[in-house]
Amino acid sequence: MRMRRGFTLIEVLISISILSVVMIFLYKSYASLNHSNAFYKQEAERIQTQELLKKVLFLDLSLASSLKIQNQSPKEDVVVMQTSNSLHKRYDPYVTYFIKNKKLYRLESLKELSYPIPAESQFSVDLLGEAKIFRLYKSQPKAQSKSEQSPIELYLLHLHLKENEPIFFKVKLLNTPNSTLP
Repeated sequence: MRMRRGFTLIEVLISISILSVVMIFLYKSYASLNHSNAFYKQEAERIQTQELLKKVLFLDLSLASSLKIQNQSPKEDVVVMQTSNSLHKRYDPYVTYFIKNKKLYRLESLKELSYPIPAESQFSVDLLGEAKIFRLYKSQPKAQSKSEQSPIELYLLHLHLKENEPIFFKVKLLNTPNSTLP
């Protein structure tokens, strides 16, 4: 009589139990990896959006040829400017930034807009997010002698959107007569 060699029932059950424990840990690792990937993808998109917003604001302000600031409240300004930066393929558009219902808007048009916006106005609108603070501060000119050039206009932007960290940056207008370098 020949004896067959094989696995006993106990050996098969033990190997299946060990395999199932390993598979449970692998599944938990996979689920954790998917969760962290989703979190980091969302965070990367938020950072990318914030950097794009900074770029648009910086280009609008630095390429502005005229700029008007209207203070609406301690946390809100209306900024109207003519700039050479356009998101909607316009030549030297007028851009207006304002907050309405806690949302920051950017309007771009071929004609200068006043605030509040007239109903017959034509413009493109961009919603930039839910804003807590939007302020633009102009630097105060220093007393200067007659031999010095006219002072350079500097502006400080303070923007705090609900889902992002506050943004502060200083910008110099490049398209104004006072913006020539010494």
